[in-house]
Amino acid sequence: MKKELRIFFTAMMFLTRLPVPRFADHSPDYLERSVKYFPLIGWIVAAISGFPFLVFNKYISEDIAIAASIIAGILTTGAFHEDGFADVCDAFGGGWTKEKILLIMKDSRLGSYGVIGMIAILFCKFLLLKELPKFTPDLQNPSLNIFYNYRYFLLTLIAAHSVSRLMPVLVMRFYDYVSDPDGSKSKPVATRKPTIGALLVAAIPALVPFAFMSWQFLLAIITVVYAAFSLAKYFKKWIGGYTGDCLGAIQQVSELCFYLCMIIIWRYII
Repeated sequence: MKKELRIFFTAMMFLTRLPVPRFADHSPDYLERSVKYFPLIGWIVAAISGFPFLVFNKYISEDIAIAASIIAGILTTGAFHEDGFADVCDAFGGGWTKEKILLIMKDSRLGSYGVIGMIAILFCKFLLLKELPKFTPDLQNPSLNIFYNYRYFLLTLIAAHSVSRLMPVLVMRFYDYVSDPDGSKSKPVATRKPTIGALLVAAIPALVPFAFMSWQFLLAIITVVYAAFSLAKYFKKWIGGYTGDCLGAIQQVSELCFYLCMIIIWRYII
């Protein structure tokens, strides 16, 4: 049990800036095993992101609440995935060969493509999150329990953060890691592929939220998987596989696709 706790806290230390117990360390072996807990870390990020939404939405406004939720998520992860997405935008936007793409991706400086990509993805995330509360049936006859009123919104948030973090784990299983290992922040995670057992463990927290929603929402996972593997296929075409930044981009795009699919299902299927 203590070993599993160390592996879990290693995942938390890798994906977030949250404090962890002193017995957790940067062991490469534990980091390799920690991928199975990535979706569970998504639960924590979602919980931290959802709380300021509830507070600011009650006392100020919905727009401020959504902005506060996004900022809370960024502060929790240290913009870990957003940074990867921005680097991917710079690299694939400005590079035309594998060597050039990988070189740009390792550059710590942010270029025009990265800035535009960051603005675009945060803007899209804001608009999509703004639509979600409108499809919460409980708002028509709200109770005194704010968590109950927004349970569908909160469940969607949890599902989005966990499912989107499951996608990089799947890509790691079926695609190869590329780039210079010594220059990558994902080196320990990428040295071996996740096992089938690890994938099953990772899938559990990603699927649990759907037990409290209509089964039709499971359709969103199909679109997210398609989007994630389409990106992985694109990365393989240009650089032969994925890098740590590519995984961050996959997480961000998967999260947006999930929100979009949930809105479409809410509006046209349920």
